[in-house]
Amino acid sequence: MTLEEKTAQLVGYWLDQNGVVAPMQGEMTTRSDGSTLADITRDGIGQFTRVYGTRPVEPDERAAWLWDEQRRLKRETRLGIPALVHEECLTGLAAWKAATFPTPLAWGAAFDPELVERVGAVIGDSMRRLGVHQGLAPVLDVVRDPRWGRVDECIGEDPYLVGTVGTAYVRGLQRAGVDATLKHFLGYSASQAGRNHAPVHAGAREIADVFLPPFEMALLDGGARSVMNSYAEIDGVPVAANADLLTGLLRDRLGFDGTVVADYFSVAFLEVMHGIAADRGEAAAMALEAGVDVELPTGDAYLAPLVERVRAGLVDEALVDRAVLRVLRQKERLGLLDPDVFEDEPPTGIDLDTAAHRDLARQLAAESLVLLSNDGVLPLDPLQGVVAVIGPNAHRAEALQGCYSFANHVLADHPDLPLGFAIPTVLEALRASLGGTVSTAVGCAVEGDDRSGIAEAVAVARDAEVAVVVVGDQAGLFGRGTVGEGNDTASLDLPGVQRELVEAVVATGTPTVVVLLTGRPYAIGWALDGPGPRPSAVVQAFFPGEGGGLAIADLLTGAVAPSGRLPVSLPRAAGAQPYTYLHPRLGGPSDVTAADSTPVRPFGFGLTYTAFAYQDLVVDDAVTTDGTFTVTVTVRNTGQREGSDVVQLYGHDVHASVTRPVVQLLGYARVDVPAGESRSVRFTVPVQRFAFSGRDLRKVVEPGDVQVWVASHAAASRPGGPLESGGIVALSDGSAAVPLPGTATERATLRVTGPVHEVQLTDPRLVTWTVA
Repeated sequence: MTLEEKTAQLVGYWLDQNGVVAPMQGEMTTRSDGSTLADITRDGIGQFTRVYGTRPVEPDERAAWLWDEQRRLKRETRLGIPALVHEECLTGLAAWKAATFPTPLAWGAAFDPELVERVGAVIGDSMRRLGVHQGLAPVLDVVRDPRWGRVDECIGEDPYLVGTVGTAYVRGLQRAGVDATLKHFLGYSASQAGRNHAPVHAGAREIADVFLPPFEMALLDGGARSVMNSYAEIDGVPVAANADLLTGLLRDRLGFDGTVVADYFSVAFLEVMHGIAADRGEAAAMALEAGVDVELPTGDAYLAPLVERVRAGLVDEALVDRAVLRVLRQKERLGLLDPDVFEDEPPTGIDLDTAAHRDLARQLAAESLVLLSNDGVLPLDPLQGVVAVIGPNAHRAEALQGCYSFANHVLADHPDLPLGFAIPTVLEALRASLGGTVSTAVGCAVEGDDRSGIAEAVAVARDAEVAVVVVGDQAGLFGRGTVGEGNDTASLDLPGVQRELVEAVVATGTPTVVVLLTGRPYAIGWALDGPGPRPSAVVQAFFPGEGGGLAIADLLTGAVAPSGRLPVSLPRAAGAQPYTYLHPRLGGPSDVTAADSTPVRPFGFGLTYTAFAYQDLVVDDAVTTDGTFTVTVTVRNTGQREGSDVVQLYGHDVHASVTRPVVQLLGYARVDVPAGESRSVRFTVPVQRFAFSGRDLRKVVEPGDVQVWVASHAAASRPGGPLESGGIVALSDGSAAVPLPGTATERATLRVTGPVHEVQLTDPRLVTWTVA
């Protein structure tokens, strides 16, 4: 291979750059000089960037074009190597007319890795049929600050939950023949003050114990084949130029042998954003040496600037060869080097929203809905009379979809085009589900201060037996919306005047159900525990996708029972951020500070239409530092209807050489229990779930006592337990404290014996569980 042929394999080419779907895209885009695609790819090309996902294209027509283009690359370039095609697939394939699934934060709320794996497989099948080889998902960033706009792309605030659910998605996607891309490696979500692309000030222990484990699990247990670097800089070193992370940690320690792809423009950002490179050639040298194999979305740095530096003797061509071999190995494994590849006819009659897509989307949406409060108004009586469905998100399909959905990512620039698939709104779904009359009013917009519609909403609510107020977010990119990439916030109040709308409807005295369609958790303590009139029920829905409206109607009418649990703590205020339930004792409330960071509702919280009780906890008495222990508990449904419970196993390391969280999720199990019956759940837990980085930053399991218990959420504990939260939540005005609904077992003490056990890698084994 010539040097030009080698570097051509290390870059992407973005045929269509329509709208703004990447940071600084307008500034970074290279305008066409009139060259044809044949001219541009005369030396070959590594990847085609977002063939289907940058503008609306008919799937059949685009597939036919792609097959022809791949055949041209085989026929007209000297080496005859087809291009690898990558696409976004965070909420389903980001293409026109493709099914839209719940956003990843909803995956976390469902606590159901098996279902997420099935979703990943059906998404991957659509992609592979279209000739797409690599998906830029999942996002394994652990949520640290809900002010960050990209929270809706994340799975949750617990590394184990993120790792198990994210690994399941990897398995599903790759089972269908599409390489998953883990992002964003590493520490991206710890950005300063929740601002996108802001510096990260995390210490080495936090990086190793919080941000790294999900990637370890997805690599070692899921076999993920690609990794994308983070835009962030950690302690002044941009990740795209950090060889300690991209080579020393990722390859030498974790044994990763796939490809590292650059987040869009991140190689050039070493010059234009971070200021550590003098020009694109120096940026290319830094990134290539660090371990970035492929520059995406274009070849701004890895083409002419890199060639120039290699020929000048400033970059060792062996670094180019290293990256090219990785790229070619990936293409070979994907079949792109097979002599008969693309000799078949392109697919026709492609349906990207089949019944299987729709069924899975609705099921995942249903499992992700979290019931935060309920005074008995839910489930609704279908014969109770007029139901008023009110609010800016009641009748907007876009409000059901996340930032990386095609609707909000691309179609926002094409307002005259339809979505291309059916997505019933909450209003439409309730009209179909309820036998009585459904009235409606918008009340206000998601954003802005226009209150002129609130009076109409109040009048409609007064004439109804029940009011359902649907409020929340509009996902978008870089200022286009209230949440999503680049849409960070300084406030965690509901956007616009939506709180005023809710309070005005509640003040009518009509029982009011609030449905939150959001991409982040908001500070809604006023709606849950406030001293004044409150909604009768509150349902949290994290962008539930095309089946979300139907799933919400099913929950409200009782066709399905709520079973989702919060994958993130529900914040008290923006000023209490960043916050995580995984905090040491000094990270919680105490008498030495007047600032209370206790969340309004904790990680793992969620109500049901029945009630569950835990009893008969049995835990092994002792385990060695390199062993496995078992936990058995009986889950009893004490209510009147069948329900699904998310049984959560928690632990606490009583004394350690460094401070440890007061509570830590060890494992979880989603269990169906008929009314009046019980199930025995048995967990098998590697003691490495208690591993941490010691003072010398070696990951170890130390001997000593650990406490283990089963609970319905992270703050549930028996009175007198050692956790300061104690299942009590203070009102925002400090006037009183109310008990937080939840149940838990007494804690069992487990003795960990033996010498300190050094853990070379996070144990990829999952906590397993069985039900009897």
